[in-house]
Amino acid sequence: MRTTLVIDDDVLAAAKGLAVREQKTIGAVISKLAREGLRPSVAAATPAIRNGIPLLPLRPDATPVTPEIVAQLNDELA
Repeated sequence: MRTTLVIDDDVLAAAKGLAVREQKTIGAVISKLAREGLRPSVAAATPAIRNGIPLLPLRPDATPVTPEIVAQLNDELA
């Protein structure tokens, strides 16, 4: 199928380089890259699970939860 796209110069140059290396057309290379980019990642589709509980992503500024912190919170709830 033919269509017109506006592609940044650096992206077009990279696609041309890939096309030459892979001996494919630029259209085939860009189609392949688009398919890969649109495919859901396995990591995003399946969250990590430990002991039957899904794990949340770790923030860079997160404080580690220690047994002492858990005990302190339990004492506060009691």
